Amino acid sequence: MADKKEVKNRIEKLKELINHHRYLYHVKDQQEISDAALDSLKKELFDLEQEHPEFITSDSPTQRVGGAPLKEFKKVPHKQRMFSLNDAFSKEDMEEWLKRISRLLTEEEKNAVDFYGELKIDGLAIELIYKDGILETGSTRGDGFIGEDITQNLKTVQSIPLQIKTNEKELVVRGEVFISKKEFEQINKAQEKKGLPLYANPRNIAAGSVRQLDPKITAARKLDSFAYDVLLPGIKTHEQKHDLLKELGFKTNPHNQYCKSLEDVFYFYQKVGKLREKLDYEIDGTVVMVNDNALFEKLGTVGKAPRGAVAFKFAQSQATTKVLDVKIQVGRTGAMTPVAVLEPVQVSGITISRATLHNEDEIRRLGLKIGDTVIVGRAGDVIPNVIKVLPELRTGKEKEFVMPKACPSCGTKLEKTDGDIVWRCPNPNCFARQRRSFYHFVSKSAFDIDGLGPKIIDRLLDEGLISDPADLFELKEGDLVGIERFAEKSAENLISSIKEKREIPLAKFIYALGIRNIGEETALDLAHNFGSLEKLRDAKLEDFDAMANIGPIVAESVYEWFSAKDHAKLLDKFLKVGLKIKNPKKQALGKLSGKTFIFTGSLDSIDRNLAKEKVRDLGGKTTESVSAHVDIVVAGHEAGSKLDKAQKLGLKIINEKEFLQLIA
Repeated sequence: MADKKEVKNRIEKLKELINHHRYLYHVKDQQEISDAALDSLKKELFDLEQEHPEFITSDSPTQRVGGAPLKEFKKVPHKQRMFSLNDAFSKEDMEEWLKRISRLLTEEEKNAVDFYGELKIDGLAIELIYKDGILETGSTRGDGFIGEDITQNLKTVQSIPLQIKTNEKELVVRGEVFISKKEFEQINKAQEKKGLPLYANPRNIAAGSVRQLDPKITAARKLDSFAYDVLLPGIKTHEQKHDLLKELGFKTNPHNQYCKSLEDVFYFYQKVGKLREKLDYEIDGTVVMVNDNALFEKLGTVGKAPRGAVAFKFAQSQATTKVLDVKIQVGRTGAMTPVAVLEPVQVSGITISRATLHNEDEIRRLGLKIGDTVIVGRAGDVIPNVIKVLPELRTGKEKEFVMPKACPSCGTKLEKTDGDIVWRCPNPNCFARQRRSFYHFVSKSAFDIDGLGPKIIDRLLDEGLISDPADLFELKEGDLVGIERFAEKSAENLISSIKEKREIPLAKFIYALGIRNIGEETALDLAHNFGSLEKLRDAKLEDFDAMANIGPIVAESVYEWFSAKDHAKLLDKFLKVGLKIKNPKKQALGKLSGKTFIFTGSLDSIDRNLAKEKVRDLGGKTTESVSAHVDIVVAGHEAGSKLDKAQKLGLKIINEKEFLQLIA
């Protein structure tokens, strides 16, 4: 955005939107968008203001902290302003932060900079004032200058000492109040039983609990607390502040640690990331402080945050970005899928520039226009998708998306059958459909041919070397060497990979054919039901209808595919080129017989497809649909909506470690 007028307009709209959501979050304890999405908006505003400091105003969300104090509580002025922190989400962000602060230091000071790393708790910031060692006042951060007096409520938190041994007439301690994951679940269960809305996250409960007018309610919530700062002159390092807090009897986080360099900070960040799931409380990253207090003070503040500290947050599962365009992707069954072309953004630790919009109805539901700012998300292995449109950030230049009437690849008029929400290209010879069929044929869950990706397939098609998947098994090394970028060795490797896949289980072969409505599980059911390709080819419609796990639509889809003359010729060709299709063994009774599994989220130590095969080898079944018929749910990292549904149905849920023990 080079145009200054556009930049200023964008900044104003961002400020207005962030202030709206911050008010809901800090004052009303309500949420309309995720923390990750709000963080992403704040990061964009901060970056724009850094690039254009002339547009920084005193009312910007980057220049203040928290929200206005609630009227029900007495106002308490802070001895020193309570700050919030700016966010970093990557190594590059952290390196940029260090560069920025280094410009304000002498050469000697730059060489002396070290750090202190803390866990960033998902809780509520508090200030405690002790007079002659007795807790006199406890308050919230509020707007940074004035907080809310919640002394009586904080006295119910067992980890906050009511009396400390100190010679100081007055001592100010700062920390965080939070709630454990276990307590969070129990409170939400109680809410559900009463028919009340569930809390979005532990931070909301912690905030709501300390703001109860009746301290008995706060006490019942079993809050916890960590101290992280003490306002006392003469202490040389932030690490020493933590040592003093421990001596005074405050609970400090045992995982916090000294970091000599930025490399140590990155190591600490990774270590905390691995520890995250095992903790009994929620964290969303780390806090990195310049350890030397004199240097920290010298660096001063910018807006709402001290320059000498930053919140180094974990990779977000959601972020905000702009929709640059909407393209149509032609699927192997002719389905037209709109795809949003995005300004590149990091989600769950990877950069994405595309997100599926599923179908025309979904675009209407979202109210999406080309040029909109949107929230995009990604959970586990799921393709990134658009979660929400932020119309408040529109400039008036956005354009409506119009679904094309003809296939963008072959020009055939698109069709939509009754009850179908997807537009399709009916032309079986559509070039785009052919390519998609090839990509599917060699994919990991199908033939899994190493080194044969979409780019290689495109090249083979463009050179006229293949016209259907069976042609792949007739390729010779010499056919490939003349193709651009295909050296002799790479040609040899590819032919070798194809030869290795001349033998394939029937279920994988059925899935590889790309029959409409046939996924991995249905392919397995078909393989076990018919036992051979010959019997499958000879089956009648009623034979498919008679299968327990197949409905009429799927039955018709399979029958039509095997009845088509072109497909019969292709199957004959596969056998002619020497493809061996292994018939399935009768499923032996194993330790998992009669058990149906579903997998959600990503697994660390085993490929998901291999995990499914292990279940089947032991007599079990796998499925993709959450229902009461599922016996065990295996939940990996960033498990999505399937886990939520499984929890509501009360299904048995295990983690990756428990699953590996089960199949050992």
